[in-house]
Amino acid sequence: MKFAAIVREGPTPLNEFLKIATALADGTKQLRGVSDSPRLDAELLLARALDVPRTYLFAHPEDALDPVAVERFCSSLEQRSDGLPLAYISGEKEFWSMTLIVNQDTLVPRPETELLVDKALQHIPKDRKLAILDLGTGCGAIALAIAKERPHCIITATDVSDAALAVARENANRHALPNIEFLCGDWIAPVTGRTFDIIASNPPYVPEADPDLERLKHEPQMALLSGEDGLDAIRRISGEAKSVIRQGGTLLIEHGDSQTVEITGILSADGWSEVSHMNDLAGKLRVTIATG
Repeated sequence: MKFAAIVREGPTPLNEFLKIATALADGTKQLRGVSDSPRLDAELLLARALDVPRTYLFAHPEDALDPVAVERFCSSLEQRSDGLPLAYISGEKEFWSMTLIVNQDTLVPRPETELLVDKALQHIPKDRKLAILDLGTGCGAIALAIAKERPHCIITATDVSDAALAVARENANRHALPNIEFLCGDWIAPVTGRTFDIIASNPPYVPEADPDLERLKHEPQMALLSGEDGLDAIRRISGEAKSVIRQGGTLLIEHGDSQTVEITGILSADGWSEVSHMNDLAGKLRVTIATG
C-alpha cells in the first residue's frame, strides 16, 4: 500500500502517521524497487516537504507533520514511485560541487560526466587561455565545471534545444561564470569556421531499442537516443569535429561501456589518433579520448 493511502485510509490514528520517523519508514517502503537508495530518497523528499535540512529529520523523529507537509510529501512520493528522478522533483542536482538547476528539458548530470570533466582538465593548464567547446551542453554541467576550474579559458557550449540552453544560461548566471558563451544549433553548425583546443561532449548514445529506456522515460529522449546502435551522434561528432579542432587538440566523449570498440573504429576512420579510454569508478570504460 502506498504512503498516501496509508495516511488517509489506514487503521492507525492519523497522528501516528504524521510523525517524521513513521513517514520516513513508510516512504522508504514505498520507494523500494523504484530507487537504489529508497531511504535516502525518502529523507530528501521529506526534508524538502518540510523545508528543513535533512539533519533536522534525525534530530526530531517524533515531530508531527502538518497537513501541508503531508500533502507535499505524498505528492513527491507518487512522482518518485513513477520513476521521476529526484533531481526533477527538487529542480536541482549537485555536480562538481555546484548546485545546478535541472528540469525535463535537460538530462540529469551523472557521476560519469565528472570523469570526463576531470580528464579534460588534465589537458588544460591552469595558466593557459584555451578555447573549449562543449557539444550538446544540456544543463551546462561540463561547460560550467570547466569554466569554474579554468577561468582564463573561453568555453563555447552548444545545444540544439533552446529550452536546454535557457537552463544552462541560468546555471551560468547563478554561479557567476562569465567565461561561457551559449549557442543554439546542431552539433558543429553554430561554430563553423572556428577552431578549438579541447572538444568535450556527453552526446546521446542509447540504442533505440535499449531495455533500460523505461527507466529513463522522464528524461528528454532526444538527449538519450542515437539510432539503432546508439552511435549516430558520435559518428557525426567524430566526422564534423575534425573541421574545428586545432592541430594536436583533444576530443573527449562520454559513451556507453559496451561501445568502446566501435567508437575506436569510428574515430580512427575519421583520422583521429592516440585513441584511449578511461574507466569510471565501477571499472567500466565510459570516456574515450583522441587527438586531432
